Amino acid sequence: MTLAVDCSAVPVRSEPAAAPDAWLDDLEQHRRELTGYCYRMLGSAFEADDAVQETMVRAWKGLHAFEGRSALRSWLYRIATNVCLDLLRGRQRRARPMDLGPSGTVDTFRGATLPESAWVQPIPDARVLADETDPAELAAERESIRLAFVTALQHLPARQRAVLILREVLRWQAAEVAELLDTTVASVNSALQRARATLAARHVDADESGPGSVAPEQEALLARYVDAFERYDIPALVTLLHDDAIMSMPPYDFWVQGSSEMGRWFDGPGAACRGSRLVATSANGCAAFGAYRSDGEGGHVPFAIQVIEVSGDRIVGHHNFLDPDLFAAFGLPDHLAARRGLQQPGQADQGQQLG
Repeated sequence: MTLAVDCSAVPVRSEPAAAPDAWLDDLEQHRRELTGYCYRMLGSAFEADDAVQETMVRAWKGLHAFEGRSALRSWLYRIATNVCLDLLRGRQRRARPMDLGPSGTVDTFRGATLPESAWVQPIPDARVLADETDPAELAAERESIRLAFVTALQHLPARQRAVLILREVLRWQAAEVAELLDTTVASVNSALQRARATLAARHVDADESGPGSVAPEQEALLARYVDAFERYDIPALVTLLHDDAIMSMPPYDFWVQGSSEMGRWFDGPGAACRGSRLVATSANGCAAFGAYRSDGEGGHVPFAIQVIEVSGDRIVGHHNFLDPDLFAAFGLPDHLAARRGLQQPGQADQGQQLG
């Protein structure tokens, strides 16, 4: 397993009490990478934000005790790890609908839901991915936040999860992880071996590129998707789907597989999406859209964040998170005004990349 993210150390000051404002700046420089770490640990963007904020508060309150014997970054990760371990203690793991049972059909859909705390939630790329990095590093970062990988991490005991992320994703040395967790190198290596075995049993291999970031030649596929979805042309939409494509819709504990069954869904229970508009964003290393339903007065209101997984020339994953509260986290508007003129569906919003 070679999935790795380059998180270079940030130079820090040796006298915290001398310049509080400067130290706040130092702490903030680590917020993005800490958010990525906490998200992988917790499976929720909201909880990751809370964990990082708690980390910053604890760090600020404890600056007087920080004597510079370790790097500020290592100290922050120690605090963040303890915050995450506290949050995970005694809690049910987050999952995706595909983890809870076999695929269903339009005929078996009953509308049963589970609370937000049951689900792995999406996270905006802009919250966790570096602005500028080597293309290979960026690809590795995207792989390490894709939904399947983050979900697989939730199957690990909390300390094993921390060890695997720190060792395999962030490329810490075993001795560094052992110091952070107050344990031995042998214990770290044993935890890593068990974590790898668990992921392998779930057929998760971080060395393999799963459906994720969109190649330039796949942009046309997404443009056709936006056009078909906004016109609600189901035959055209189905032609863009892989034969074994899957669709999930948290909070519904239900998912469907296959382009034909997805077509039946769009024509059946999903028909309420007719007349929707899509605004482009990105999530979990994939193309994503904010889906807005008609408000009945010409405008549109938030409905779902769609995470679209693409492989080759087809859509293989269509994951809909039916939670309007997510839109603010993605920086998406809380209302779309009515379009003016004779603009065709898909032209206004498809190219609007929001983070």
